This record gives sequence, C-alpha cells and structure tokens, in this order.
Amino acid sequence: MPPHVMPAKNPILVALDVPTPTQAIDLARQVAPYVGGFKVGLELFTSGGPEVVAAICKLGSEVFLDLKFYDIPNTVAKAVANATRLKVQWMTIHCAGGPDMIQAAVASARENAAALGIHPPVILGVTVLTSMDQAQLKAIGVGNDVEDQVAALASMAVSAGLEGLVCSPLELERLRRNLPEPIALVTPGIRAATDALGDQKRVMGPKEAVAAGATRLVMGRPIYAASDPALAAKTIAQCLGVA
Repeated sequence: MPPHVMPAKNPILVALDVPTPTQAIDLARQVAPYVGGFKVGLELFTSGGPEVVAAICKLGSEVFLDLKFYDIPNTVAKAVANATRLKVQWMTIHCAGGPDMIQAAVASARENAAALGIHPPVILGVTVLTSMDQAQLKAIGVGNDVEDQVAALASMAVSAGLEGLVCSPLELERLRRNLPEPIALVTPGIRAATDALGDQKRVMGPKEAVAAGATRLVMGRPIYAASDPALAAKTIAQCLGVA
C-alpha cells in the first residue's frame, strides 16, 4: 500500500450513514474502541459539512471522506485541495473522470498536504458502484461485464498515478493479482452471513475480504443499524482477531 498508509491494526471503517451530525458523532463515540476509523459520505456531509468531518477527526481515528468527486480536472483539483485541508486519510474520486482528472486530483492532494506539513490523503478511485450489476451497467450503455469494466478502469487509474481503489470484495482477488502490490484496496459490501444485503449486490464476509487482500473494510448497516452498534462492532472485530 502507499508508504504513508500504515497497515491497520483494525481495518474496519464504519460508514456513518446517519441523518444528522449529532447521531454520527454519538455513533462514532460508541464504536470507536472497536474499529479503525469512520467514513463520512454524502448523506452526512450534506447535513453537517466540514464541521462534522472535523469533529470526527478529533476522535483520533482514520477518516474516509467519500464524496466521489467527478468533474473537470480543475474543479476536482480544487475540491481535493479543500478536502485535504480537513486532514482526512482517504477520499474518493470517480475513475470515469479519466486520466487528466485523476492526475489533477493526486497532484492537488500532494501539493496541499506538503504545504500543510501532513501526509497526503490516499485518493481512492471508484470504478463500478457495488450497487450495480450487469443489468445496471447495460442500462447506462456499458458493454463490458462488471469484472472487465472494473479491471479496465482500475488499470487506467493506476497508470494515471492513483494509489488506491474502492472495489467490491468480489473483485479483490483479480485486482490484487493484476495490480502492483502497494495499491490500497478499500472494500464496501461487507456483510456477515446473517446480514441483509440492502442495496449491495456484490458482497463478502469480513474475514474473507481481508484474506482476499482488502486494505480496509467499509461497514455500514451491520453496525449502525444494529440494536447495539458497539456490540456489533466488537463482534466483527473479534471475528477478525483485532478486538
């Protein structure tokens, strides 16, 4: 993985996909002893903005800002600059933005981190959303099957300088086999056998995903929707041998 990203003692990143900043911070405090960090996505960011990101950062865990930037290179570079100033460890862009956009994002993160005297965040490329299957790809005019589309976008993104990818757990083995070893792979779609799938269509258990090469595991509903989120997080951590 990128040299400035330490192997995780605990690879679990909890998706704080809850409606309000108060709920997110309360959830984060409950589960913090049992996880490695937190994901701030669109739902939470649009209700709490940069302030909620700063509050989560103060807990001392990793923060993954998952806003999936996708625009012209100059606009994405400016958005990445602002996100870097929040001092998060991870953030996302869409690989479909192409090589120029990817290069602009990576350069912006490095330049702004250097100015702040911090490690640059790892820019993660989103290839095919884990909610999408073959029928969904066909509906938007993509002829490749899911696996080939993921592989094509991943190869292009890494060639453009990206240090990590978000991928379905079912793509982990192929990506690990075909991409350079340092590439970070952050994996949503993690479910225990008893969990509902929700809108995820390409899923795997946490132990299996780590064994297949995941760098970090993003887990949402199995933790935040549990009757006891702290117990759910602790149980998953114990399953992974990190509690």
